[in-house]
Amino acid sequence: MNPILEYQQAMTRRHFFGRQACGLGAVALGACMNPSIFAGDLAAAGGASSANGAGASGMGTQGVMPAYHHAPKAKRVIWLFMADGPSQLDLWDYKPKLGEYFDKDLPESVRAGQRITTMTSGQARFPIAPSIFKFAQHGKHGAWVSELLPHLAGSVDDMCIIKSMNTDAINHDPAITFITTGSEIPGRPSLGAWLSYGIGSPNEDLPAFTVLISRLAQGGQTQALFSRMWAAGFLPTKHAGVSMRSSGDPVLYLSNPPGVSADTRRQMLDGLGELNQQRLTEVGDPEISARIAQYEMAYRMQTSVPELADISKEPKHVLELYGDEVTQPGTFAYNCLQARRLAERGVRFTQVFLRGWDHHGGLPGSIRQLVKACDQPCAGLIKDLKQRGMLDETLIVWGGEFGRTVYSQGTLTKDNYGRDHHPRNFTMWMAGGGTKPGIVHGETDDFSYNITEKPVHVHDLNATILHLLGINHEKLTFRNQGRDFRLTDVHGKVVTDILA
Repeated sequence: MNPILEYQQAMTRRHFFGRQACGLGAVALGACMNPSIFAGDLAAAGGASSANGAGASGMGTQGVMPAYHHAPKAKRVIWLFMADGPSQLDLWDYKPKLGEYFDKDLPESVRAGQRITTMTSGQARFPIAPSIFKFAQHGKHGAWVSELLPHLAGSVDDMCIIKSMNTDAINHDPAITFITTGSEIPGRPSLGAWLSYGIGSPNEDLPAFTVLISRLAQGGQTQALFSRMWAAGFLPTKHAGVSMRSSGDPVLYLSNPPGVSADTRRQMLDGLGELNQQRLTEVGDPEISARIAQYEMAYRMQTSVPELADISKEPKHVLELYGDEVTQPGTFAYNCLQARRLAERGVRFTQVFLRGWDHHGGLPGSIRQLVKACDQPCAGLIKDLKQRGMLDETLIVWGGEFGRTVYSQGTLTKDNYGRDHHPRNFTMWMAGGGTKPGIVHGETDDFSYNITEKPVHVHDLNATILHLLGINHEKLTFRNQGRDFRLTDVHGKVVTDILA
């Protein structure tokens, strides 16, 4: 590779397209004056890819898709991301027979030589650790839920519980990268960025993709989170998730500095826009267009974001749905309420992170504390959306990057144990947005180690989310380095059993 030669070739291509500006400008002018000329053709084509790889469809003001691939069930997504891998064995996957196996070695026939992490590979044995928490059946169909989740247990009739999730990655960073971007290798666009690119957002004053990172709750044992997990990858950077902070300005550098008025800011942006436009005309770099759009979005957010962050007008009965911490910025409860407020304003994708589920040791004590921050806000969000008539059009997704092992990491006692990472099966749930309520999908063996019925891979999950938003996951693509990329790579199938 010769970077100088590549740069010269890139400039040559830019100059070539620059010379074609008159012809392309005429086409663009015709599209602006009568968009139906082209939109109708693409819609009739049933989702044929455009020149840059985007498939047809979408009503978003910023998206590239002129029509949905099929009728959408959901308009927006709220992903409650339980980072670090919550234990399905202690929350959702009831295994009553495990009591008979306490402190016995996991049968080799169950593990079958599957890989494990270096954190437990050196253990002399793999003693089985049954959950010490009680489970009970809830809802019309008797879904088993742990005593740790009393509020969510009351909402199971609105939920689709998927017990047969599985992933490829066994450690945190590649696993979170994989479920959020479809690849263990960093650099791909995240799900929210794909949605922003494909169908945009009906609200021009807020980003299509927002991220809320909750402060670490009591009982949390956490790993690092990196902004590339909500980045745009090779898509234009304007589609990246905007992280909203819990203290100070909700978005960095949004407020005008002392001595700078709104009029001055407007004049500065107008002048900067003219300079950027000149440079765009000269070199044709699409990132310049993205930069112009981001400056304008930031200017509009100076009004929209402070109004969003002000929850003083929320009724008391609504605040009570989310629990005592809802008025404390940065808590998971506060962020769940903010997610509802963002959904009301048309934000397409909101990802709320709750870290701390990495319980390699001391799990019973730590998880007891952590679920107090999680349980009521999640159930409150479901109830809040439902009472507003928004749940049918809002897809809630709950879950982490993988599950936890049935065998103990470290010392095992009757009331204490730890669990290692387990990618072979874990539990997630979805609610609203066209999913089938009140069902449990999939099943695992008696050790919650292997899937026995209806497996759902990470690519299947993402394909289903896109499907519920009216997108064919095979047709929303982007050409990069000579290849058409998509969120689900070359895999993925829609899980039709969970669709309403």
